[in-house]
Amino acid sequence: MSYLRIKGLHKSFGEGNKRVEVLKDINLEIHEGEFIAVLGFSGGGKTTLISLLAGLIRPDSGTITLSGDEITEPGPDRGIVFQNYSLLPWLTVEANIALAVDHVYSDWPEDRRRERVRRCIEMVHLTPARNKKPLELSGGMRQRVAVARALAIDPKILLLDEPLSALDALTRATLQDEIERIWRQERKTVVLITNDVDEGLLLADRIVTMTAGPGATLGREFVVNLERPRDRKALNHDPAFKRLRNEITDHLIAINPNRKKSGQQPCGASTRFFANQAA
Repeated sequence: MSYLRIKGLHKSFGEGNKRVEVLKDINLEIHEGEFIAVLGFSGGGKTTLISLLAGLIRPDSGTITLSGDEITEPGPDRGIVFQNYSLLPWLTVEANIALAVDHVYSDWPEDRRRERVRRCIEMVHLTPARNKKPLELSGGMRQRVAVARALAIDPKILLLDEPLSALDALTRATLQDEIERIWRQERKTVVLITNDVDEGLLLADRIVTMTAGPGATLGREFVVNLERPRDRKALNHDPAFKRLRNEITDHLIAINPNRKKSGQQPCGASTRFFANQAA
């Protein structure tokens, strides 16, 4: 039996003749401990999907079940990391994480809660910055706090909504390595929303594509059977990696109805890939 199951999911927004179908007939099964990357185009409903998984919004029809129980509202069994950090600016790193721990584990003794916070800060290598506030941190450090806060409540599933998209290339690469390291250490089930083919190949066990919106649905799946741990430099010379990257990018080009009109690259297509193709 699947750990997380999405069946017949539909979601629209708006009223009357202005109502727009964002997602239609979404079906997906995810196994416990699996790292899934959902890859698609901007405006294709990826964030709507992650919000449905988090229980922040309800579907028009269809169901989402976790360990057989239907998801109908937010809960501590799902930790979520957004694009924009979502930290309270007046609280320190330690206090931002403690807020989540104190809420979920209010019945724990204080020393046990503080130890949980300390361990999570240490996990993302932020111990020297534990007393700093978000405005004193770089973007990458803020996102580390967001990841630590999500993990601090020990969720069954970690939901990552393009958490690295606003970061510079070097910081993004560093955080990708950190997420992969934490996943290997914690073995959480992870659903990553991304628009980057290489990021999906570096991190995921399986990549699921989404068609362009409105009315987006899930497209082809790609099993990423590359050996772990994955080294980005070595991957660039790996024939299996190159083949998968080409297949995924070609698929995204094929399912983008706007490409011929606009000449745009599919969201998530690798710059290196297109450079290689031109060569």
